Amino acid sequence: MRKIRTTRPGLAALGLFLAANAAAQQPAPKAVVDHQALVAELKDSFVERGLAKLDRIDQSTMQRACSIADAGGEMPAETALKITQEAAANVKPPADGNYIGDWRQGEKVAQNGRGLQFSDTAKTINGGNCYACHQMTKAEISFGNIGPSLYQYGKLRGNGKEMVAYTWNKIYDSHATMPCSNMPRFGAAGILTEQQLKDVMALLLDPQSAVNDDQAKP
Repeated sequence: MRKIRTTRPGLAALGLFLAANAAAQQPAPKAVVDHQALVAELKDSFVERGLAKLDRIDQSTMQRACSIADAGGEMPAETALKITQEAAANVKPPADGNYIGDWRQGEKVAQNGRGLQFSDTAKTINGGNCYACHQMTKAEISFGNIGPSLYQYGKLRGNGKEMVAYTWNKIYDSHATMPCSNMPRFGAAGILTEQQLKDVMALLLDPQSAVNDDQAKP
């Protein structure tokens, strides 16, 4: 029987062919997707309805930087620092200087998942929908785990001046403490009112709140 002998150049050519073929079948890196074309396609795929307008697709410089990072690109350290610094600079403290409201009202905000949806109206009271991502009280057994547990938040961390300021900044604009955070920017984006922010602060920090005292009754 005649043997077929493959030469080394033949093996090299075969290797190059297989590598090229495999590369051709790989999807393009997400980071190189045509951004403008993607935005145009998204706007062409959706229609405005109620409060849900197409301008929600438009991205700020910060959001664009975060999208690139999420797509596999690397965010330069100076960009991350710029995001947190700009967000922190735009945080507005309470007009009266009082950060703590009514924790019982804060619990209602945390439980409320309504607001800014196409089925809502301008009169709909927005909620924080906090339990979608966090455990907050022992009594509530239906909660998400995208974010860390906030159960006994104030009991574990205290309610000193620095912790109050940190918590307010985090709720007002989460990018002030972590660039590209998944947490909604409740104050900066106008999702919650100043009074609602105060009430959520009370829920987290008031020693008598349901977050910090298992015996508390909302």
